[in-house]
Amino acid sequence: MARQKLGQHFLIKGSVLERIAAAACPERRDLVIEIGPGRGALTRRLLERAARVVAIEVDPVLADGLRRSFAGEPRLEIVEGDVLETDLARFGRAVIAGNLPYYIASPILEKTVRLGPPRAVFLVQKEVALRLVARPGERDYGFLTVRTALFATARLLFDVKPGAFRPPPKVDSAAVLLEPRERALSVEDREGLLRFMGRCFRQKRKTIRNNLAPIHGRDLVDSWPEAGLRAEQIPLEQFAEMYRRLAG
Repeated sequence: MARQKLGQHFLIKGSVLERIAAAACPERRDLVIEIGPGRGALTRRLLERAARVVAIEVDPVLADGLRRSFAGEPRLEIVEGDVLETDLARFGRAVIAGNLPYYIASPILEKTVRLGPPRAVFLVQKEVALRLVARPGERDYGFLTVRTALFATARLLFDVKPGAFRPPPKVDSAAVLLEPRERALSVEDREGLLRFMGRCFRQKRKTIRNNLAPIHGRDLVDSWPEAGLRAEQIPLEQFAEMYRRLAG
């Protein structure tokens, strides 16, 4: 019952599991943190590519099953608990991988990119993947896109059909690669920039003028070339420029 309640769909297709493991560890790694190992199908493949794996599983039934399945494997550490309440940094700098349930994907993605791992590979609902890689002006471009882009670059790797899971979900999934952002923005206060972008996206269909004028004053916002645009039309670098104007 707990597994059904958590909405878990177990990835069972070997070729997809191997592709995810290879994307996470294209070369041998010292440490991989796996989020939501379930029954351990991906865990086995990660152990073939890493010196050590830390698997974080919230479901006590599944965690117990993992302990039995991997009883003779000293390179695997099983952590029973909620990943959102777990200090991932305490394990050391690590690649992060996992199959993320839709209902919790966004906060896990946020936590992961803030940690700044050398790379992270996640299997997510395709709708989420498209939002991560969307460009300004596209339908899927939104706050999740820019919040992620502030810390990392996202790349869509491949699609995964429902038949690769048991039970099969009702939607397609996709694997995404997240790597640390290389081009630094000239904004030191990233938390302030995040709050600012959140205000810009508060009413997605409204213009920057309508979202920001009640907060920063219509005269100021009307002087900006972006005043008549919607947030979904603006790239991250331009948000940073807008924020610098306020800070200046």
